[in-house]
Amino acid sequence: MGLQQQVMEQMKEAMKSKDKVALESLRAIKSALLLAQTSGNSNDGLTEEEEVKLVQKLVKQRKDSAAIFQEQGREDLAAPELEQVAVIEQFLPEQLDEAAIENVVADVIQKTGASGMKDMGKVMGMVSKQLAGQADGKTISTIVKQKLA
Repeated sequence: MGLQQQVMEQMKEAMKSKDKVALESLRAIKSALLLAQTSGNSNDGLTEEEEVKLVQKLVKQRKDSAAIFQEQGREDLAAPELEQVAVIEQFLPEQLDEAAIENVVADVIQKTGASGMKDMGKVMGMVSKQLAGQADGKTISTIVKQKLA
């Protein structure tokens, strides 16, 4: 079952249970999917990888918004954003823990022979491709910096 079908099924359930947060989150995913499909780049729909990237982008947007709201002391606005993150993250592959990410980063560094910060871009590219959807870029970047420093 494709992402769009999963979203539609969960939207029906959210409407029946009158879950406003879930419904708003699912509508955001549906909207982003439709926008991406009609952008003209793809004739046969989105690939699974493109769908994962799109969902990751939605999660990141909400986390960033929540962080800004929390910095400004607006917990009333941050809470709904974080609730939406929880709903949207259901559509992402299972996220790896830091230890697993560190192992992948160490393997890539060993394979490429990376020796310093000058090789960060090369390592980041390979790790990001290998862990597509299983870890966010910020976490990967932090671990790569630690390993290359």
